[in-house]
Amino acid sequence: MKTIHVHAAPSEYILEDGILKKLESLLEARGIARALIVTGTKSWAAIEAFWPAMADVQTELYTYGGECSFSEIERVTAMMGDYDAIIGVGGGKVIDLAKAVANEVHKQVIVVPTLASNCAPWTPLSVLYDDTGAFVRYDVYPVASSLLLVEPALLLQAPRELFVAGIGDTIAKWYEADVQLRTIEHKTVPMMISYEAARQCKDILLTQSEKALAAVDTGVVNEAFIQVVETMFMYAGMVGGYGDHFGRTAGAHSVHNGLTALEASHTQLHGVKVAYGICVQLMLEERDEEIEALRPFYDALRLPQSLRALNIEATDAELMAVAQKATIAEESIHLMPIGDVTAARVFEAMKKLETCKCPTVSFS
Repeated sequence: MKTIHVHAAPSEYILEDGILKKLESLLEARGIARALIVTGTKSWAAIEAFWPAMADVQTELYTYGGECSFSEIERVTAMMGDYDAIIGVGGGKVIDLAKAVANEVHKQVIVVPTLASNCAPWTPLSVLYDDTGAFVRYDVYPVASSLLLVEPALLLQAPRELFVAGIGDTIAKWYEADVQLRTIEHKTVPMMISYEAARQCKDILLTQSEKALAAVDTGVVNEAFIQVVETMFMYAGMVGGYGDHFGRTAGAHSVHNGLTALEASHTQLHGVKVAYGICVQLMLEERDEEIEALRPFYDALRLPQSLRALNIEATDAELMAVAQKATIAEESIHLMPIGDVTAARVFEAMKKLETCKCPTVSFS
């Protein structure tokens, strides 16, 4: 029997127009009298008009330095002595920072995303980087967030390219779960939940993404936008939450992590690099036909199927450095049941993708 540790969901999740007006009462219900708000400059500018005045709960604001790094975690942890909880307001990195600090001090974390770009608001884990922005590892925590609040009108204001990047990151859930779970004949119930959640990530995004982007372009929330947002947060979070290491990451995210070896990649969005990583993974699986099948979707959303499409020029030596970082012993690329995944194989897959007929686009 295969052991799986289930990390299902935040203790409470609410998506509702004007939900932040209820924030103080929701904090008081949790016994929170003082909270540290951790956010970014752009994140706070986006949410300030939505943020409620609070009569009884005291809050203070901390603006982080831009990375969920060990030094940043240490800095914020040292500030938490007089606070009952930490509130993470922003995108994936600031939310991951808040979760990491909450784990260190054993206090509640409240999550308020300002954009939909990955499943960080849902998952009890943090992706950790060094101070230069290079990936180091991810940590999974034993306690999930106490509260996740989603204000649709706030998410609608986020930059279009971040929403597209979130779609790229989320559709990877299907490919990274499928390569692991489809070969397991007798799946446990958590595995089956994970697999179905991953399937929904692909099916919903393929059919609803362009309609959801119409909402972003017009500034009017529609049903497709809500479906895509909840797929990014909830379904994507359920893939790893129920599937554990069978559903969390595989080749696509390892390639993303490998790309952090290239300084030129640091200006590219996480989900865009993961979308490219899907194609590298499929090339490793020798599923060229699936890469072709995805081409219309990638073209419509202007997602990259090559480094050339990412406007990244790299020498063979630089590509090999990427491949080597993507295949270090700790990487999830080795969870793929396709034999020994070496740096040479990843290098060759990347080289083959450069011959694809992909438009050159900019995501910086």
